[in-house]
Amino acid sequence: MNDPGTRKRVARNTDGAVQNLRLKLIVFVLLCALPLFGSLLLGLRSVSWVPMVAYGVVSLLAFLLYWSDKRKARIDAWRTPENVLHAVELAGGWPGALLAQQVFRHKTRKVSFQVVFWFIVLLHQVFWIDQLFLGRLLTLL
Repeated sequence: MNDPGTRKRVARNTDGAVQNLRLKLIVFVLLCALPLFGSLLLGLRSVSWVPMVAYGVVSLLAFLLYWSDKRKARIDAWRTPENVLHAVELAGGWPGALLAQQVFRHKTRKVSFQVVFWFIVLLHQVFWIDQLFLGRLLTLL
């Protein structure tokens, strides 16, 4: 009864569904609002569509990396290094990483990983707040 594997299975939702789905979707939409709006604005102003495309492509890459890493974790194979996952998140893949964390229940309990992940999300939010509302003050520093 004190087997750690048993406790893990009991703590999880047995049907495989994402818990608190509605709340998590609201948080996801709110977090994506600034990057989406900022990227769309840059594209429509004919500055560049690169941020919009990059967020989509790199998020897909992050999602696939998390899927692969979760699969490898289950079969005890060579894993994707955490610094690679964080580099992809920093490059704009954090939305895909956030979705993958919830869908695959991967990297959600490791506090040190989550601290870095949420710091990366915060950096992206600060960047877009600066770009959209503060007149690019950070680029002047």
